[in-house]
Amino acid sequence: MEKLELKKMYKSLYMPSAKKVEVVDVPALNFVMIDGAIEPGQEPGTSPLFEENMQALYGIAYTLKFMFKQRQKNPVDYPVMAMEGLWWVDGGFFDITVKDNWFYTTMIMQPDLVIQDDFDKALRQLRKKKGDQPVFDRLRLETWEEGRCVQIMHIGSYATEPATIEKMSAFMEENNLQDLVSLSGKHHEIYLGDPRRAAPEKLKTILRHPVKALSD
Repeated sequence: MEKLELKKMYKSLYMPSAKKVEVVDVPALNFVMIDGAIEPGQEPGTSPLFEENMQALYGIAYTLKFMFKQRQKNPVDYPVMAMEGLWWVDGGFFDITVKDNWFYTTMIMQPDLVIQDDFDKALRQLRKKKGDQPVFDRLRLETWEEGRCVQIMHIGSYATEPATIEKMSAFMEENNLQDLVSLSGKHHEIYLGDPRRAAPEKLKTILRHPVKALSD
């Protein structure tokens, strides 16, 4: 059985340093995705819609994984990658500390071998197993290219992210880079830890912001 070591293949994107901010060029990658918005007065950890979307997203990701692993011809095994979140607001300034006005796309990276026909087949399997839930209509497979970004590994609770973002902002200023999150770009988080199991101070979250040179 062929095994795809996705975490090793994309180590620079999914295992960055926690000690320094880095510039990366993120290529076009394959994702299963779902969109949503945080309800007023809620945040990601308390939003009913967010929880529903996460269950559907992991459901399609694991269905695809086992579909490839169990196929009779040319089976392929690969890990289910970390969940990622793109966060933004509809007009105005994105504030990391104010969460009940956030829109989002959450996603899980897929190997290039996953194509639309595979996604459609996996979605049929998921509906057969879980029932024809409306949330499944919001799932999609999409190729997305993020381009030039700065990133760092944040270690600690989500509440302490602002200090790490300040470090990213200082790096951008020193290197003549503009943070595109301030220009309708999307704040990107990659969740390497499970807040339901890990102590808050040990959580690992990659923070990534799209940038451009100020001279561009």
